[in-house]
Amino acid sequence: MKIFVCIKQVPDTETRIKINQEGSGIVTEGIKYVVNPYDEFALEEAIRIKEQNPGSEVTVVTVGPERAREALRSCLAVGADKAVLIRDDPGSLDNLAVAWVLSRYISDKEPDLIFTGLQAVDDNMAQAGGSIAAFLKLNFVAGIVKIDVGKAEAVVSREAEGGVEVIRTSLPAVFSAQKGLNEPRYPSLMGTMQAKKKPIEEIEAGSLLKDITPSRIKTLRMFYPPERPAGRILSGEPPEVVSELVRCLREEVKLL
Repeated sequence: MKIFVCIKQVPDTETRIKINQEGSGIVTEGIKYVVNPYDEFALEEAIRIKEQNPGSEVTVVTVGPERAREALRSCLAVGADKAVLIRDDPGSLDNLAVAWVLSRYISDKEPDLIFTGLQAVDDNMAQAGGSIAAFLKLNFVAGIVKIDVGKAEAVVSREAEGGVEVIRTSLPAVFSAQKGLNEPRYPSLMGTMQAKKKPIEEIEAGSLLKDITPSRIKTLRMFYPPERPAGRILSGEPPEVVSELVRCLREEVKLL
């Protein structure tokens, strides 16, 4: 089976993000970058399917700058077979254009399965999987927490409101991975050493941008949310506290 995993390099979730003076983006100096956590679930599932189907191959693909090589090396270290960097300057492509570029690269590779994370933790757009599927004219199931793959179809489960939804789809298809699908493995020392020696294919994003505008979305302004006012502790006898609480909700907070 040919399995493709589309990943994104994002700021570490423990990194403190600062907005630049212009309000046009974040300060990138000193930021630690990692593989998007949701993409780690996608990659782990792809590797497990490969292990269950001898002769299968997992290729990880990302669109990003030179620093994204580090994320690809991380994926190779845990078991991916090939890695592809589609070079792009940060901010030059919007989410739709990124999905288009990824789909153009994959389109002639005869994929059986394509995985993405449910969403990227930096922008939370959750567009990649659905957009790639639309461009490739393939079935798409979002937010899967279980998948059983056969020769020509897959049965997947995803959490629905108050229950679990089970879906059967023909292959090839695109799936976005949700937390709970699996527990991503850590890279071994040998895997890390081998990953350093594996080649990374490199392509310029511009060569895949035919028939689409590079960016239709522009960030106008970024700003911090307003600080929350300090909380208040009401004291007194229960009837007095309840009366004062109702007054605050009605007159100050305007909730009643």
